[in-house]
Amino acid sequence: MKKVFTIALMALAMVFVTEANAQKFSGLDKSPMDGASYPSSYKVSDKAVRITYGRPQLKGRAVSDLAKPGKVWRTGANEAPEITFYKDVKIGDGTVKAGTYSLFTIPGESEWTVILNSNLNQWGSYTYDESADVARVKVTATSGEKSLEEFSIAFKEAEGGVHMVMGWGTVRVAVPMMMEMTKM
Repeated sequence: MKKVFTIALMALAMVFVTEANAQKFSGLDKSPMDGASYPSSYKVSDKAVRITYGRPQLKGRAVSDLAKPGKVWRTGANEAPEITFYKDVKIGDGTVKAGTYSLFTIPGESEWTVILNSNLNQWGSYTYDESADVARVKVTATSGEKSLEEFSIAFKEAEGGVHMVMGWGTVRVAVPMMMEMTKM
């Protein structure tokens, strides 16, 4: 009897162990998270700026169908991107203090409004609150030669700082950011 009880107890323990190891993991996100920083080299630990964002894909759709002209857009997919400045930065006519901000945009045909907002951890732009804006700047939208299937953000060195360049389809938007840079 003792042997039967021991075998039953071991079988029950195996069920619990199997259940604990059968954790389900989600598949790949249709709009994966990505990031960009400046300087971009992994060898440089003294970063000036870093952004984390979701990368939606066009999949045969127009940029204007997904980033509606004249409407606040989360600037990517899923959560609103969060941009961290490790140093104070001049954007447009104002100075933004070092810190982390949500990034929103208002797409337009020839110019986009780029918005830094102090509310973090926002899903989409559903809870966007204009009163929490810390900076707004209008920048020119141009066309690139190559169409980008996935929404992308990169930093490009420019005189006195960097440009945060956003691209999707043939749309290109460059946001000038002036900051004091350490020589690399």
